[in-house]
Amino acid sequence: MRLSKADHDRVTAAVTQAETATTGEIVTIVARQSDAYHDASLQWGVLGMVLTLAVLAFHPVAADQIYARLVDPWAQSAPQGALFAIALVLMTLVYLGVRLVLAVPALRIALTPGATKSRRVRRRALMLFRAGAEKRTRGSTGVLLYLSLAEHRAEIVADAAIHSRVPNETWGAAMAAVLAAVRDDRPADGMADAVAQIGVVLAEHFPRTGAAVNELPDRLIEL
Repeated sequence: MRLSKADHDRVTAAVTQAETATTGEIVTIVARQSDAYHDASLQWGVLGMVLTLAVLAFHPVAADQIYARLVDPWAQSAPQGALFAIALVLMTLVYLGVRLVLAVPALRIALTPGATKSRRVRRRALMLFRAGAEKRTRGSTGVLLYLSLAEHRAEIVADAAIHSRVPNETWGAAMAAVLAAVRDDRPADGMADAVAQIGVVLAEHFPRTGAAVNELPDRLIEL
């Protein structure tokens, strides 16, 4: 999903408006996804191998039947070496099959545990915040609103001065606004609503006292 120019303009306007009443600076970033999750396909592949071995352990006659069909139809049971070889081949085929199926990014994300996705989104948000917003303002009053579309997850990361005054739960309304809109395929609306909520919080704790100084870009950054 790509955001249109109108979407970008809507979020940028929301940031500009929110910053009129506060010395805080809001940065907005939206990404298609926060991680490739290749390790998920590896883990599912290994699980498939283990389950294949478990099936052969509980139904050893299956290996004998495979041996009879492919090697010696008159054999009552397969030799031990052949059993190991059959198990190895089946495990390899299952592993490769799982990796092939999970080459589709959407399937990898769908089969990745929610807690893992949350950690990866949080990690990416922190990395981007440290690179582009942390301690980039005179009063350490930068806030990052980060949305990862594929995971349907968002993060709000605040600079030191804000974090010391504003508990994490204060951002609940902003998080709810952006996630509700993402579920309805309206990410730009959600970002704009969340920015407005963030602006309210910043205006309460860091009200504008002098001339406006724009220290961080207002535009929406799309990765």
